Amino acid sequence: ATLVSLVVTALARIDTSRFRRVLLGGSAPPAERPTNVVATYGMTETGGGVVYDGRPLPGVEVRALDGELQVRGPMLLRAYRDGPDPKDDDGWFATGDAGSVAADGTVAVVGRIAEVVVTGGENVWPAPVEAVLARHPSVAEVAVTGRADREWGQRVVAVVVPVDPAAPPTLDELRDWAKEHLPAYAAPRALVLVERLPRTALGKLRRAALAGLS
Repeated sequence: ATLVSLVVTALARIDTSRFRRVLLGGSAPPAERPTNVVATYGMTETGGGVVYDGRPLPGVEVRALDGELQVRGPMLLRAYRDGPDPKDDDGWFATGDAGSVAADGTVAVVGRIAEVVVTGGENVWPAPVEAVLARHPSVAEVAVTGRADREWGQRVVAVVVPVDPAAPPTLDELRDWAKEHLPAYAAPRALVLVERLPRTALGKLRRAALAGLS
């Protein structure tokens, strides 16, 4: 095969050198990946990926309005079944994703607006924290979520699958590791150790289920 489309968690299960292109979607891609692995961005409403490695496909427009990404183009759905047209009068669809569009048109996706953790008045996006913690040698998998906190509003919680369950990382270790690469407020204030992360049948992280673990 010359082309395969995968969710991020399936990447480790294949030999990428056997494919001309590997398309990743469904969640944030790893920062370090082979040159033939392409990060895609899209959703059900766009009929699939419409941004490839930060570049919109021909005919696809992307803008950031008040920090939220919006898309426009012929690929958008006309309406939801038995529902209204989700686009505004000018044809723009609000994605619910936070991000930015550079002067050269490059699109950067930060994460779902509904998933941001607001702690001490600061916004913490799960994906950048997960990317840093995932590089810790004792972490096999990690997901970041928020937990209600009387003092901070929310606290950052790291849900971790350890490489060795008999010698898992400690909260202090992960906090120190995170603060080497991120602002101190983004470091986790709580740690939950699990055998596996909750995922769909296709391997996509079920973020809503993290609340029950944290």
